[in-house]
Amino acid sequence: MLEKIDHIGIAVESLEESIPVFRDLLGLEFLGEEEVPDQRVRVAKFDIGGVHIELLEPTSTDSPISQFIEKRGQGIHHISYRTNDIEGEIAGLISKGARMIDESPRIGAGGMKIAFVHPKSTAKVLTEICEG
Repeated sequence: MLEKIDHIGIAVESLEESIPVFRDLLGLEFLGEEEVPDQRVRVAKFDIGGVHIELLEPTSTDSPISQFIEKRGQGIHHISYRTNDIEGEIAGLISKGARMIDESPRIGAGGMKIAFVHPKSTAKVLTEICEG
């Protein structure tokens, strides 16, 4: 069962330029940065009321985030929902006819297990489920 919104991913061209907006202008609690080599992104995390905002900066031109920015510009990339049984969630989504980008979990930022649901199955919103 999905438990709560875990985070909102926002594609940005530059963490250096974007971090001050969320930390200084909006006053969100800055939790730190990390690189996720498999996804070719650098991530800056913020907290607001237990929900995280993740700024996603591409580290290469073939990164999915780089391609997203080229097509749509900077902005909301995905919404992530937390579960305590990601394998069960994936199986349940598939049984209900959802098109999955990831039919088995992979490791994302913070070492969390993640899987993406194709936006064609979720009202054109890229949806991530995560466990960890």
